[in-house]
Amino acid sequence: MPDGSARRTGIALTERQRIAWLRLIRSDNVGPATFRDLINHCGSAENALAMLPELSARGGATRAIRIASVQEAERELEAAHRHGARFIGIGEPDYPPALRQIEGAPPLLAAKGDLSAATRPSVGVVGSRNASISGAKFAAMIARDCGRAGYTVTSGLARGIDTSAHRASLETGTIAVLAGGLDQPYPPENITLLEEITEGAGLAVSEMPFGWEPRARDFPRRNRLISGISLGLVVVEAAERSGSLITARLATDFGRLVFAVPGSPLDPRCHGTNGLLKQGAIVTTGSADVIEALAPLSQLDLFAGSVIEEPDKTGDILPPNDDERAILISALGPTPVDIDDIIRHTGLPASSVYLILLELDLAGRLHRHAGGLVSLAMED
Repeated sequence: MPDGSARRTGIALTERQRIAWLRLIRSDNVGPATFRDLINHCGSAENALAMLPELSARGGATRAIRIASVQEAERELEAAHRHGARFIGIGEPDYPPALRQIEGAPPLLAAKGDLSAATRPSVGVVGSRNASISGAKFAAMIARDCGRAGYTVTSGLARGIDTSAHRASLETGTIAVLAGGLDQPYPPENITLLEEITEGAGLAVSEMPFGWEPRARDFPRRNRLISGISLGLVVVEAAERSGSLITARLATDFGRLVFAVPGSPLDPRCHGTNGLLKQGAIVTTGSADVIEALAPLSQLDLFAGSVIEEPDKTGDILPPNDDERAILISALGPTPVDIDDIIRHTGLPASSVYLILLELDLAGRLHRHAGGLVSLAMED
């Protein structure tokens, strides 16, 4: 079992870097994957901000790219301070270590509460909002026992199973992942629970800006973080086509262990979990099933692969020429393809392919998909 002590490693951002990182991730067409590529190409967020107009223009942008201002970033930092929160960079010691390893990890997380909760091995517990009494009791048992074994418990602050898991792990440490800004918790009836989490041994995190009200499409992004933070995901009750199954699919994509609690085939709340068992999820009838399976993973080094700025690097790769751009764009279409296949098909240098894709992305002409696939955004 994990020893329960927080292992911390990384390099702290300066306040100047933090403002630049926040400006970059809040600028148009800059998501986590694009942020990483910009840092790799430009060497720092400040260099990337300076190069955004040129890069997006080379990608064929029809209008100037909107770049978040210093004032906007400072206002968001002030909002975080007013709410007792802070922003954690992906290379900093308090960033959740397992989350660093996933594709498209958020460069910055807003966090409020006990930051040590983020650096301990974590177990995700999710399930039905309309939970049964037995399902809620089982989720609480799993959360309580995993907490006592040294794990934090990560969930999404939703009604039902999420609520039971959070409440059962208040004393040992729980992480609530929000779909909106930290100041826009959902559902409203769990605001008091969120306060108990952040004022105790737990933590609330979000990748969304302060003031952002959660929309339906934001919840899969929240589910992505739950899966990324956790070494394993326990699904207690889940209907077919539920958000919990999305979380389980993401956990599988990230190489996490997926545990499913078997239920009655007559209960629609168990159709999804029973389906997961058919697909190879670990049969879970008690806490020991989870704790024993996770024990080897909790000892692994999860701290490699951070985004580290290189202030002396200034994007010294020569820009591709128009012929190279034309070759790559003609090879793309609406069907997602692997970047390695693009390199093989076009015969272009890998550095040129990645840079052209970055230009297209910033111009709003590229779609990124799971698994590192990309496709061309088709014009109307």
